[in-house]
Amino acid sequence: MTPSTSRPTTRDLDLRKLRYFVAVAEELNFGRAARRLHIAQPVLSRQIRAFEGELGVQLFVRGSTGTHLTGAGAQLLQDAKVLLEEANALQQRLFQAAGPSRTVTVGVMPGLRATAAAAAFEAAGEGRRAVVRQVGWAEQVEVVRNGDIDVVYAREVDDSTGLGTAPLLSEPYCAVLPADDPLADRTSVTMDDLADRLLLQDPAVLPELRRTAAPQQRWAPPPTAVHTVEDKLEHVAAREGFVVLPRSTTDFYRRPDVCVVPVEGVPPNRVILIWDATTDNPVRDEFVAAALACRDKTI
Repeated sequence: MTPSTSRPTTRDLDLRKLRYFVAVAEELNFGRAARRLHIAQPVLSRQIRAFEGELGVQLFVRGSTGTHLTGAGAQLLQDAKVLLEEANALQQRLFQAAGPSRTVTVGVMPGLRATAAAAAFEAAGEGRRAVVRQVGWAEQVEVVRNGDIDVVYAREVDDSTGLGTAPLLSEPYCAVLPADDPLADRTSVTMDDLADRLLLQDPAVLPELRRTAAPQQRWAPPPTAVHTVEDKLEHVAAREGFVVLPRSTTDFYRRPDVCVVPVEGVPPNRVILIWDATTDNPVRDEFVAAALACRDKTI
């Protein structure tokens, strides 16, 4: 790597990349660090390379004998924890200095609602505000761990390391099929009934589905990129296959060219609240309490 000739400034120091650096520096193994950070290893490698470019120095030597810190990397590791602790302390001081302004950022998965909890939270005191935004399945944990969102109305997660969690409710799964599918008139189906149809999602994404999908079930992602529930339904409507979604999600996205049939034999989907348990945030905790009190209005 050729260091940049420009001198880095404080604005170049990305705290998220700094956290990534600390994980790699402590593990001295990109694979273990990626698992610790709950991100893909290629993503972590790109972030570290970008960080080195931003700082203008090489932080790691990667070779056949493993990953080692350079002199600059060793110096940064020595200072990084102090910087991160100071950043967390600054955030807490800002919360306190904000006085009556008490804002919490809330993420909700498709089909779930934070409306009642947000109203209860805001009504409990002057200056309170709940900012609600939609999040996708793939990002529900990432947005919490990277600090973009304070608390998420989430679907069951495989790895809750570092997360605070609180159960809200459970709901059944439904199969979404083309409207003219022969199974459309059934009152319910099993995964065995669907085994000869192409599942347009990775069963590993849904913990309950992974445990109950028929051994012979064929699955493959749709031929084009899928980022939203709307994308999935477009592929189902085009008769490319079927998807399995929680009932509240299918209620939220209704359209005439697909049909919804309850799936028997698949454990219900658990709806939970998740937040970063490694940070103190009294405002977030107050929202969590409001959400638990309004759990019957989540779907």
